[in-house]
Amino acid sequence: MQRALALAARGQMTTQPNPRVGCVIVDDHGVAGEGWHARAGEPHAEVHALRAAGARARGATVLVTLEPCAHFGRTPPCAQALIDAGVAEVWVATLDPNPQVAGKGIALLDAAGITTHIGLLRAQADALNRGFMLRMRHGRPWITLKLAASLDARTAMASGESQWITGSAARADVHRLRAEAGAVLTGIGTLLADDPQLTVRGIEAARRQPDRIVVDTRARAPLTARVWQHGARRFWCSARAPETLPDGVLWLDCAQTAQGLDLADVVRQLGVQQINEVLVEAGGVLAGSFLRARLVDELVLYSAPCVLGDDARPLLQVPGLERLADRIAFKWTDATLLGEDLRLRARPLDPDQ
Repeated sequence: MQRALALAARGQMTTQPNPRVGCVIVDDHGVAGEGWHARAGEPHAEVHALRAAGARARGATVLVTLEPCAHFGRTPPCAQALIDAGVAEVWVATLDPNPQVAGKGIALLDAAGITTHIGLLRAQADALNRGFMLRMRHGRPWITLKLAASLDARTAMASGESQWITGSAARADVHRLRAEAGAVLTGIGTLLADDPQLTVRGIEAARRQPDRIVVDTRARAPLTARVWQHGARRFWCSARAPETLPDGVLWLDCAQTAQGLDLADVVRQLGVQQINEVLVEAGGVLAGSFLRARLVDELVLYSAPCVLGDDARPLLQVPGLERLADRIAFKWTDATLLGEDLRLRARPLDPDQ
């Protein structure tokens, strides 16, 4: 199963909106075939493995990271393909929460007399598809908030000068995060100040550009912004319809609160658009709003070994926290040195802990 997980990870930058899945088929002589799902619309991992195994699949054992599908989508059901191949036993790391599957694949295999086992390395399999699992269970994507700051938690000089606080290794790592997430979100403030592209550059494994999402309450984004350039799906989230939509851009009509857009509604609508994971790269106000709304599933902070001073721009703005009991608590999960910079990862702390 560990090998199947490694195969599944090869699709980490390419399978959206589908899950990442790997499959290994073994018989008495060893590995008979293996495969992984590369992108939506192409054969699933089980099909690749069955093709590689050929006649050796009959009577063999299959190890797959996600429950085989039992429905016709862009491809035929993998559970039926395993039955037709005559496999004897199937080990599944985790069940598929997609309502079209959700145990139906296992039931089909069981009905055909194939022995099934569920749960081997389940935690690793769930982690590999954390966004897909969250979207299927709760209707929203996994939100990663990316921050970069100096030692004194500043992001730019008072003039706005910010290129570059972090070094080349940290910036390359951000491009990897973009590719793995498959969608990047920013706010109108960052768009007007920096005119970012939000593209992936320098990552050979990235065969698709991430979706680009702009949160813009009053629809002020200029039509000439680089984020609207072709090459990816683009979403304009606002509370009023833009007078003109750039070619191919989809407007998402989002609810508004006194503080701006209702971010819970934004992420719900992104889930409807089959977005599994979103990397938020925004200024202090929008980043703080995601934190205040308790919508951040993971925090990635790049800390540069420099001090920018009191007049520089602060990392976050999170109003409304008046007591220590109101704090938004996280727990560190990883610390990695990237060149001269430190990358810190954190997950929200369970309120009951």
